[in-house]
Amino acid sequence: TELGHGTFIRGLETTAHYDPKTKEFILNSPTLTSYKWWPGGLGQTANYAAVVAQLHTKGVCHGIHPFIVQLRDEETHKPMPGIKIGEIGTKLGMNATNNGYLGFDNVRIPREQMLMKNAQVLEDGTYVKSPSDKLTYGTMMFVRVIILQDMAGYLAKASTIAVRYSAVRRQSELKPGEPEPQILDYLTQQYKLFPVLAACFAVRFSAMWLWNMYNSVTAELEDGDLDRLPELHALSCCMKAVCTADAAQAVETCRLSCGGHGYMMCSSLPSIYGLVTAASTYEGENTVLLLQTARYLVKTWQQAVGGMAVPPTVAYLKDAVSGRSGPQHWENSTACIIKAFQQVAAGKIKMCAENMDKRIKGGICPEDAWNMTSVELAQGAEAHARAIIVEKFVETVVELNVSTALKTVLTQLSELYSVYWLLQKSGDFLMYSDVTGRDIASLQKWLEVLLSQIRPNAVGVVDGFDICDEILSSALGSYDGRVYERLFEEASKSPLNKEPVNVSFQKYLKPFLKSSL
Repeated sequence: TELGHGTFIRGLETTAHYDPKTKEFILNSPTLTSYKWWPGGLGQTANYAAVVAQLHTKGVCHGIHPFIVQLRDEETHKPMPGIKIGEIGTKLGMNATNNGYLGFDNVRIPREQMLMKNAQVLEDGTYVKSPSDKLTYGTMMFVRVIILQDMAGYLAKASTIAVRYSAVRRQSELKPGEPEPQILDYLTQQYKLFPVLAACFAVRFSAMWLWNMYNSVTAELEDGDLDRLPELHALSCCMKAVCTADAAQAVETCRLSCGGHGYMMCSSLPSIYGLVTAASTYEGENTVLLLQTARYLVKTWQQAVGGMAVPPTVAYLKDAVSGRSGPQHWENSTACIIKAFQQVAAGKIKMCAENMDKRIKGGICPEDAWNMTSVELAQGAEAHARAIIVEKFVETVVELNVSTALKTVLTQLSELYSVYWLLQKSGDFLMYSDVTGRDIASLQKWLEVLLSQIRPNAVGVVDGFDICDEILSSALGSYDGRVYERLFEEASKSPLNKEPVNVSFQKYLKPFLKSSL
């Protein structure tokens, strides 16, 4: 990532010119916007970095390639000659990480410090191209899969805090004269929190499934088989985008569900939000990632229309083309809901492909047609991701070898997640699937039943995450439930409470109060 470019990787400006006389690369930052910007640990800690730069050899630019560069002296920790380095400043979150900037002024490195597993530069400057440009996807996909696992962890922390607090907090009289109920007994509170609780498992199971697929595809790459790489790339893009966006919204919902106390830093919810929301822009800005998936989906739709085989995760497109996409009759079941999600995804992708085609036939160039359709394209990619997440959640729960009691709770959570997101996107389902207005009313009732079924086990589920108090670091979510005592303990630690009268009173406030205005 550079100051001027992040998403458009090909637009990175840092250069690496090869000097065949010395067998070295010369790295430069030709503009202010070419300075590297954001890498974690760069500001004060890192001694070495993998630097992506535009490779120039024999007067030809061969695009971006990675190089290993020493940044600081290992003994003195001072920047190496030609290295301009520092920290970028405070951020919304992650301020324990010293994110940095980095510039190069004629920094020379040996030829061997170019990472040459794929592409190579020979001693005389001859460039040997990579067997496939797609091989560079690997690291990005790996990190995006890991991000899904991180999001599941953050969701577990936030839901643990909010559910435990809601079991301790009592507020208002539900019935006159009766004790104040736990706020977790209010249906509105359950509606806020239980879908978040379900999302913990939805994201975790999706991450596990995608991780297994990543390992499988990586093994195939080692054997020279690139067939499944585009499918994995498309999945890692859209699932990263959807899961990070959902996680940020879910953590904010947890904070709001804790009322004013959730605004306190000692609740840990603001800091969790700061960590989660950053993921929407690092390792690929979410809208751009959705559009990358959309490009794959439109191409796959065209293949399905042409009668060609398509990968398993988009097999529903073939069903949509042949008219076999819907259930024989609608019923309130996860099987029908999965089919409905696939119908929505297929319908949106079909609409995008048709709208693109109409615009191009109307004389609009393909690039402008793409831009004009981009809102619908991003929505189509999101629908595809949601269809996959719901399907994998339901499938994983069915296949789990656990006790009957645990499977019952997990089944309820998978049903809640499926119904909740169908209702959240009800307009799409009414437009593209077999779901009717009457079905929507029935699904709303089912959701309310599921909330009441999950209520007795909600605290047990978050306790099952087994997040110790030291890791949770929350006055609201500790295992012992001493919410108010811990809040008061945290308040007493405020520096402003160290003395009965703060020095600012004598210095500023008292003269102001005694003055004649």
